[in-house]
Parts: sequence; C-alpha cells; structure tokens
Amino acid sequence: MKFTRLAVALVLVTGSLFAGTFVQFRTVFGDVEVELLDNDKPVTVQNFLRYVKEGAYQDSFFHRVVPNFVIQGGGFSVTNRGTTNASVDSIPVHAAITNEINVGQFVSNTPGTIAMAKSADPNSATSQFFFNLVDNSQSLDNTNNSGGFTVFGRVVGGTNAFALYNSFVGQRTPQTNIIINFGGVFAEVPVLAYDPNAQFFDLTNLVYVDVTTMNVHVAKLDSGFAEITWNSATQATNVVEYTTNFPPIWLTLTNIVRPRPGTNSVIDTSADRSRFYRVRTAY
Repeated sequence: MKFTRLAVALVLVTGSLFAGTFVQFRTVFGDVEVELLDNDKPVTVQNFLRYVKEGAYQDSFFHRVVPNFVIQGGGFSVTNRGTTNASVDSIPVHAAITNEINVGQFVSNTPGTIAMAKSADPNSATSQFFFNLVDNSQSLDNTNNSGGFTVFGRVVGGTNAFALYNSFVGQRTPQTNIIINFGGVFAEVPVLAYDPNAQFFDLTNLVYVDVTTMNVHVAKLDSGFAEITWNSATQATNVVEYTTNFPPIWLTLTNIVRPRPGTNSVIDTSADRSRFYRVRTAY
C-alpha cells in the first residue's frame, strides 16, 4: 500500500500568512489534510501540535465512532504494533488546557471540522480530539454543553474518508467496517473486521490514524523569488508543488529524486507572486 506524506505552507511570496499549520492524518481509508487555526485558537493548536511533535499520535487509532455524529481519537495507541507483543496503551497526557470557544474567530462544529474532546469540565481537554461527521453545531456549540467544544481546525483535503466512517454499523456478526462494544471507553470501537469468537478486537483491524507534520517555510528573497525550505524525506522523491487556486489545483514545481538528509530547499524563479506551496513525498 502506498502512503503519501504532505507538508503544506500556504504562504505568499510577499511573506504574508494565508493559513495556519497543516497536519496530515493518515488512515487506511485515505489521507486527510487539516488546516489548524493557529491565530484564532492558539492554546488549543499549540497543545495539539505538542502531541504531534512528540509522536504521541503515531500508531494511535480511532477508538470511538458514532455514525452521523463524530469519530474520536487521540486517547490510545498500540505499543509494538505489528508484533506478537502488541498492546493497547493510553496516550500520556499533559495538563488540561483552557477552553477557547470564545477566543478569536468563532468556528462552528460543522462537517469536516476538528475539535477537542473533554469531560463535563469546560477546561479539561488534553490529547483527545474528534472530527465532526455532520453538522453538530446545535449541540456542540452550545456553551451549556461542557462549555461548548472548541473547533481548532478544518479539513481541506481527503473528505471522502468521512463518508466511510458514517457507513459503519453496530453488529456483532462476522463482517467488515463495524462498531464493537467492548465496554467502557471501548463501547463504540470501529474495526475493519470482527471475529465474534475473539475475546478482544484483533489489533490489526483497528482504524489506525498517524498524525504528522513537516516544517515547510517559504521566504521572499531580495531578488523577489520564493525559496521553499522543508525537512526532507530521504527514502522517496520529494515533490514541490504550487497552486494559485482554492480549492487548489496543484502543479509540480520540481521533483527532488534523492534529497540530502535534513533541510532541503528550492527556489521558484517565477514572476507570479500569487503562488502557494506544498511538499509531498510518496513512500
């Protein structure tokens, strides 16, 4: 199976910021690209990126899905994934953060947005997050419901995956894409396949989600050209792409077949100052 890792820097060559940090959620149903709302929800975004950069979401999985409501993750991961010693562990959490629902621009819990999960305490969010599969604004925007749930990002690519999560059904029969109730926090676990004779879900059938980001920067040179810099993936071709349209139509600027380890850069000598950039690697 081929996976793609994306790093996006939506920055004009003039240096003015157009969008927030971009992260990628890699799942068996496809990759989902999310723009984080750095300026409007700074505490929430910084908290989320802290877990991403620590690798907390590597080998994690969606542990809860409610079709036509939400899919939730960020609470559990699998240690020694792919081995006979694999086990489910809770993701270590940092101190809870302040609810930012009334900070910056208000963003509603509409389809394709990501928000922090929490308890009844408005200021209890740590590592767990959820994606809104439908319009949940009426219930989750309501400040009488745990203070309201802070949206801190929106999906900008890979939205087709959400239709599949809505198709999961809750049955205890041998079939695929179902929801299993193992009690407690695992009462609504999405699995790719299920053996009713199993004492617990087969760890290979979990809906894994790996969250990654790459540091991509775009700088305006004295010449007026744009310099794109990123941390390279050395085992695959790095593709530098640009767009002038939104929704984006990505065009290739250059391919770096054997990038050197560490930081790489290319210079766009185009006179077009309306370009936005991303770096993609396939492996």
